[in-house]
This record gives sequence, structure tokens and C-alpha cells, in this order.
Amino acid sequence: MDLPESFTQILQRNRNLLKIGISTISALLIGGTLFYFSADIKEKLQASLVASEKPIELGSFPVTVPTLKYGFAIDTFQLLERTIRPGQYLGDILLAQQVDYPSIEQIVANSKDVFDVKHLRVGKPYTILTKDSTQRAEYLIYEPNVYEYVVFELKGENKVSRHEREVTTEIKSATGTLETSLWNAIVGQGLSYDLADKMEDALQWSIDFHHLQKNDEFRLVYEQKFIEGEEVGIGQVHAAYYKTGNNEYHAIYFDNGKTDGYYDLEGRPMKRGFLKSPVKYSRISSYYNLNRFHPILKRARPHYGTDYAAPYGTPIYAVGDGVVLKASYTKGNGNFVKIKHDDTYQTQYLHMQKFAQGIKSGAHVKQGQVIGYVGSTGLATGPHVCFRFWKKGKQVNHLNLKFPPAKPLPEEDMPSFTALRDQYLAMLEKASTVKAEGASVSVEKGNP
Repeated sequence: MDLPESFTQILQRNRNLLKIGISTISALLIGGTLFYFSADIKEKLQASLVASEKPIELGSFPVTVPTLKYGFAIDTFQLLERTIRPGQYLGDILLAQQVDYPSIEQIVANSKDVFDVKHLRVGKPYTILTKDSTQRAEYLIYEPNVYEYVVFELKGENKVSRHEREVTTEIKSATGTLETSLWNAIVGQGLSYDLADKMEDALQWSIDFHHLQKNDEFRLVYEQKFIEGEEVGIGQVHAAYYKTGNNEYHAIYFDNGKTDGYYDLEGRPMKRGFLKSPVKYSRISSYYNLNRFHPILKRARPHYGTDYAAPYGTPIYAVGDGVVLKASYTKGNGNFVKIKHDDTYQTQYLHMQKFAQGIKSGAHVKQGQVIGYVGSTGLATGPHVCFRFWKKGKQVNHLNLKFPPAKPLPEEDMPSFTALRDQYLAMLEKASTVKAEGASVSVEKGNP
């Protein structure tokens, strides 16, 4: 019994007939005009086939790369960027974006262990992400600082999450010479004013920053922080050099895995028992003087302290560790704090505007801790802190005191410290050389 042809058999038979037809036509036209063009057509067909086998390059087509921010492809959203206004709360912002009260309550509850929504700060930025401006927003992103952001999910489970931005660092060096002030010397060449703070932190036990002089020199090796290529702050100052008159000071940052801090070139801790002064960025308006003419009482009266003039509200720091003996008020001293550091030394801080939180008799304080704020209470003609220093029960001029140097690093840490010290000294020297050669900006980049 004959079986019907399969589809494959039919297709093969038709192909054979097609080949025969093409061959016949080619034979009939071989002597005609087509003969003269066949070679050219063949070459073009072959070239076309070869070209079709080449790989396709992506560069031949436009490729759109999404813009990522806060973990979102923000090109797919409509953005509303604002800053927190005075008196504005999270609920105010969300209600304006069509978020209902139950959702707001859920968002606040979900924020409890992530971010305190009562801590929105005036001037801080926030961003609203929405797919359609006529619909309810999908996300709110609040930026409490440049290093992190908080994402509030406004749909679904109303989740709240806190994220840290990726921070990269670059080692830089800088140098300068004082003409008017340290602040101007740093900011005047386009550097961050934070460097002045950081340098003072490194050298505060060796240099009285209230007695800086014109032509003083400084050099620094420090970390510059970046987020997405933008400078966002100053990190660790790794090395600092300061020259005033004939005196030179170095501070090298070293971390042995157990303790860290600044050390001099011999590996001795820079930190001493006492800071040079109780306030930053101030000037001495009156010195320790046993024959001083009192500007209010209008008569000669010994001045047992050193007056540091500063704006109202400037923080006042404890110059050393100790216990608060008194935090009180008298007609002459105004608001004052007296601290016992040990059996030998005591200090007193007068004319405060107010005490810092927690400062009272019996409170333990650490060196550098804020204990109050500059004011003019008591017998004072203007805002300042009168700083007094006792040694063995007698008031003395603290500017003339010299304290013994601290013990150096353990012997086993010295090889690592010395290698690091020499590396940073070379960078400090290079920064100085760049300046001497007339560089327009005395900033160097590099790796430690």
C-alpha cells in the first residue's frame, strides 16, 4: 500500500524542481546580457555574505546608561528636590505627596530603630521620587549628612532603611606661610578650613595657637575624602609640621593596633597632661599680671589668670582630665567651673555664658571635653574666659609652665613607626620643595 508523501518529501521534490528550473534559465541566458553582469553580482553577493558574518559592535548603536542615585535608576522617576524648612515635619512633607495618615503612622513606627524622624534639620536636603506627579509619591530620601541617606518607602510595606555612601580617600600634602592668620593661610589657597582644626588637634600640646606669628610655616600630609568624585571632607592628618621663629614641631600619626595618636620624631606621644588653652580661635586679651589695673574697679588688682577673648557661645574645653570641684556662680567670677586634675594641679574657667550639659560638682571630665560656653557674666567687660591655673595650691602663669615629656612608644613598635615617619617626612619635604619652586597651588597628591 502506497503511503502519502510526507511534508519533507514534498519540500525536497520542490527544491529539486527549482534547481532544474534555475539551471535551465541560466543556460538559456548564458549568451545574453546577463552574462556580462553575473560575475559582478556574484562578487557583491559574496561580499554581502561575508559582511553579515562579522560580529556586531555595540558602539554602532546608542546605549543609554541609567543614572543611579540612592540605589535607584532615577531616570525612571520624576524628582522633586527640596530642603527642610523651619517648622516642617515629616508628616507635612508626606501629606503634601498624597500619603495618607495610616501610612504615615506606619512609616514613623518603622523608623524607630533606623532614624528619629524628629531629627529633621532645617536646610538639610530631601528628594521625592514619583512615577507620575499626579499620583502618590513612591519614595522619600532624606540626607542627614553628606555620608549617608535615609530611604522612606511610601508604598507597600512602608519600609525605612539607612544607607552609607561609598567614601574614597586620597593622600594629599599642603604647605603655607602665615601672613595674617592660620585660617587665611589655609583657606586662601583653596584648601578646606577643616585643615586648621585638624592641624591644631595634632599640635595642640606643643604650640600655643594664640601666639602665631607672621611668616610662621606649616606643612601637612592628610586624607581628602571623596564621594562620587566630589570632595566631601578632611580625614586623618597623618603628619604635621610647624615652624615658628627658631622652633620646629612635628606630629606623626601612628596606630599600632592597640592605641593610636600623634607622636614626635622620637616616638614620644604629643599628648601632654594639659592643653595649651581652653578655647580655639581666640586671642589673649589680658595676661597673668600681679600689678594689673582692673578696667571695672578702676584700681590696681592682681590678675591671676589669662583672658581669652572669643565670641559669645564659643565652646570652652577642659585642658586636662579631672573631677569638677565646683560649677557655680559668684558676683565677681560669674558662672565658673573649677577642676581638680590631680594632687598637684587645678584649673578654673570664669565668666561663662552657661555650663555644658552634665557639668556639676563631682562630674568626671576628659581632656578636650566641652564644659561651658564663653560669656561675660560677673565682672567682665566683654565675652571672654578667664583661665586660672593652680600648682600645689598656688595660682601660677600657665604659659610659663613646662611639663616633662611623655614616655616613648614600646621598643617593638619603633621599627614600624620609624619607617612610617620617614615616609611622611619625605612627603612633607616634597610639599616644601613644590612651594619653593613656585607652584601656583601648594597641594600634592600621592599615596602613603
